[in-house]
Amino acid sequence: MTIGQPLYPRAAVQQLDRAASARHGATGLMQRAAHAAWILLRRRWPSARRLCVLCGPGNNGGDGYLLAALARAQGCEVDVVVLDEEAPRSEAARAARAEWGGAVSPAQDAADRLAQADVAIDALFGIGLARALDGVAADLVAAVNAAGCPVLALDVPSGLDADTGATPGAAVRAELTVEFILPKRGLRTGRGPALCGALHLDGLGLDSAERGRAASAARLLLPSDIGRWLQPRPRDAHKGQNGHVLCIGGDHGTGGALALCLRAALRSGAGYASAATRAEHVPALIALQPEAMARAVGEGGDLSPLLERADVLALGPGLGKGDWGRALYARALAAGLPLVVDADALNLLAEAPQALRDAVLTPHPGEAARLLGCDTAAIQADRLAAAAELAARYASAVILKGSGSVIAAPGREPCIVGAGNPGMAVGGMGDLLTGIVAGLRGQGLEAFDAACCAALLHAAAADLAAAAGERGLLPGDVLDPLRRLANP
Repeated sequence: MTIGQPLYPRAAVQQLDRAASARHGATGLMQRAAHAAWILLRRRWPSARRLCVLCGPGNNGGDGYLLAALARAQGCEVDVVVLDEEAPRSEAARAARAEWGGAVSPAQDAADRLAQADVAIDALFGIGLARALDGVAADLVAAVNAAGCPVLALDVPSGLDADTGATPGAAVRAELTVEFILPKRGLRTGRGPALCGALHLDGLGLDSAERGRAASAARLLLPSDIGRWLQPRPRDAHKGQNGHVLCIGGDHGTGGALALCLRAALRSGAGYASAATRAEHVPALIALQPEAMARAVGEGGDLSPLLERADVLALGPGLGKGDWGRALYARALAAGLPLVVDADALNLLAEAPQALRDAVLTPHPGEAARLLGCDTAAIQADRLAAAAELAARYASAVILKGSGSVIAAPGREPCIVGAGNPGMAVGGMGDLLTGIVAGLRGQGLEAFDAACCAALLHAAAADLAAAAGERGLLPGDVLDPLRRLANP
């Protein structure tokens, strides 16, 4: 079952662009791009009268020159700022600059031109850039970001890697990005969502047969996909068919993490949920969630009767790395049950790496770095590659959390979650995700599908909860919308 919208790597888009240019003419494609950008600009900023178009030396700059000419013909005042005063590199871009025909200003004058603009257009580099900007280019990007006027980026905000979502140096922060031909994976993870602003795709008139020649490299998951995994239950369903999730963790002072995991497992549809935790947390857990079962465990051996009744283990929330947590961790791994591994269980796994068959790992970038023996910057430099390496090394499905969470598993096309918001950056959100994954596994979803569906449910529910504001959003706020979304 293929779910989600295809996303493409830079090389595939560039290959299709070359083929389309040969068929339709490079100048023709540039004219289509300029027209698409103009329509979007007028729709978003209908009162804008003065534009500052920043043009680079390649075909992205050509798009900018043609947009400038179109805006001028429609009565706008237009300033064109060029990164390089020499002629553009390609014949099509040179023709576009000739069609503009007006004056151009050097990059050093950008601040003055931007100060007068209602909207700035970033047509500096586009999809081709995969390095850090430096020198005049970096200074120009800094001027754009400091100007205070809204920015429309053509295809890709300059400085953003369209493959990885990383920014090795300075990058334009756009309010709106119109991407051309095909959707790119790097615009939807890492720094991509923050820098692109609102995203609008224009296929530049290429038909489905032309676009179909490109091979995707990831899938984008949207809230509308949830129903592909979660169908209405049969009228004769009973709780035994929906799985028994055992949540293991909650060392001294961290019972709240386990409580969030437990509640999320139930709200995502688990038939039973149990907690194995410190004795001090048992009364509070039962009072908070009387539908759940809570048992005190003092050592690894105390887990045995609970493991016999469990179908899925959620291991890690509040577990700690002391002797108690290590004993429970070892006993859980030895049980041979489907696992969801989070928090300190991931840190214990990083200390003694091993393949975990039929498991889902849910690391944030810091935990992922420990699992791979690198630093967080290396993870964020290519989140898709990091998730794939984690999946291969640990023989597991992986949810690499963060902006545009990435889900990977051996032999599966990776997925990126097209939902979520900054309000989720608060302690306890990851504990919810662990419980949701475990709840879906208990209902019969295999590891990769459970990881995809859970990450999407988690982010989409948080978006609904954030209607009252992102700042101050708490994990508990997500539970009610989670239930609604789990019943599409």
